[in-house]
Amino acid sequence: MFYLKTTLFILFSLNMNVIHTQNIKSHQWENRLLLVITNDINSEIYKNQITELKANNKGLKERRLLVYQIKEDSYKTGLLENSGWQKSSDLYKTYRKTNTAFEIILIGLDGGIKLRQSKLLNCKDLFSTIDVMPMRRSELSRN
Repeated sequence: MFYLKTTLFILFSLNMNVIHTQNIKSHQWENRLLLVITNDINSEIYKNQITELKANNKGLKERRLLVYQIKEDSYKTGLLENSGWQKSSDLYKTYRKTNTAFEIILIGLDGGIKLRQSKLLNCKDLFSTIDVMPMRRSELSRN
């Protein structure tokens, strides 16, 4: 009985990791993603990054940009203060590639990583990076 419970627990845990990774992949061709990854949600750089993004919400929407806030054991989507954190460490493990306490990653509509840095990303630079992408230029010409 112990082995059955242990096996079921392991299978459930593995399945949850796949679900969270699939959530990211489900945005492909629909949304660009901005992953804000931190070890400490109280750090100055993390708080400044979230403030910068909130101040430019219109530009984020225009570019179909969805923000994922990711910490070691959980994540949440969007920039609302009162939205809840979802338990998961797989996004952190999958996307965090540096040893720094803060990292930001831009994922394009095609699912590819377009930008990765460990310093504050101002929205002017973010938007100019996106606006020169072929898919964005196509979007702008259609509008």
